[in-house]
Amino acid sequence: MLTRRNFTVSLAALAGTMVSAEAPVPASEGGNHSVLMLNAGCGENENVPNVFEPAILRIAPGDSVTFLATDPSHNSASKRGMIPDGAEPWNGAIDEEIKVMLTVPGIYGYICLPHYEWGMVGLIVVGNDLSNLETVKKVRHPGKARSNFRALLKTLEEMA
Repeated sequence: MLTRRNFTVSLAALAGTMVSAEAPVPASEGGNHSVLMLNAGCGENENVPNVFEPAILRIAPGDSVTFLATDPSHNSASKRGMIPDGAEPWNGAIDEEIKVMLTVPGIYGYICLPHYEWGMVGLIVVGNDLSNLETVKKVRHPGKARSNFRALLKTLEEMA
């Protein structure tokens, strides 16, 4: 059974480091990437409730991302206004894994619908393309999602 702990331990062993909800993770080999949907962060972030790990992911166009239902009561859905023009939106079911292939370069913002106001949000950058950054920054968010998206976008700008 896949649990948050054994997946994170396995992932950390492969990467040689602990996964952080705040640290961007470079694209992995093979074009297949995973994002955990968790009730609480791991490692230094274990007191942060309802997170995607990693919170920022960089991938190549045509790569796929699988959102793993590691803990119950989460989903992944693209956020309207926060995906590139021409990109396909997605909306996964609660408690179910969803795999999306992202072909259009740009920034993709995504949320967990039940925990959106509580700040369960994430970003994927496809093709190292930040051309839709200003559009993404204009989207309004409720509650903790506002400050969490702001922090993630600031991280992206600092990395550019």
